[in-house]
Amino acid sequence: MLPLEIPLFPLPNVVLFPAAFLPLHIFEHRYRAMVADALTSERLIGIVLLRPGWESDYEGRPAVYPIGCAGFITHDEPLEDGRYNIVLRGLEKFRILSELPSAGSNRPYRVAQVETMPETAPATDRDALRDQRLRLEKLIARRLQRPTDDSTIPPDMRDEDLVSALAQHLALDPIEKQALLERDGLLARCRSLVELIEMQMLVTHVTVTKIRH
Repeated sequence: MLPLEIPLFPLPNVVLFPAAFLPLHIFEHRYRAMVADALTSERLIGIVLLRPGWESDYEGRPAVYPIGCAGFITHDEPLEDGRYNIVLRGLEKFRILSELPSAGSNRPYRVAQVETMPETAPATDRDALRDQRLRLEKLIARRLQRPTDDSTIPPDMRDEDLVSALAQHLALDPIEKQALLERDGLLARCRSLVELIEMQMLVTHVTVTKIRH
């Protein structure tokens, strides 16, 4: 379970997933303060995606999607000029209930009251999840132009780690990644990820075919 209040780090094109790792370079003064405070407390930061149109109010409180993912700072590298290099490991999804007012606060960054959204993989999903994982591994092998039985994915890699790593690092639109994060559970996220990769490959195939003709 997450604390009732966590700092928010709104980003325009980054979505964090549970169990995934995210390296970040922290350079804005307000987020330097956020990291400094986090390092002296729970080491938690809530990553949320900015809604379209954020540019006009970036220095204020632009709108964010209500569901994000809290990350734990696993590595931190303070730099001489006050910047940081950090690595977050995704912990749990959360829903923003409300944001704390900034007036009277000595914190220059946003802080929200949140509710944890635990994700579990019921035993009844095991067979379906195994089937979806096999489809996912075959799709990745095709993308890498490898034989379908020559998987680069370690067989002992946990389903959650695999799905989160692919969702985190594949070249998907941020809105698509946000939709993946909001899916209800690992099986639903895996199914949606399979559909997105299949659609990407279909579009690429059609585009290449048109160019050749």
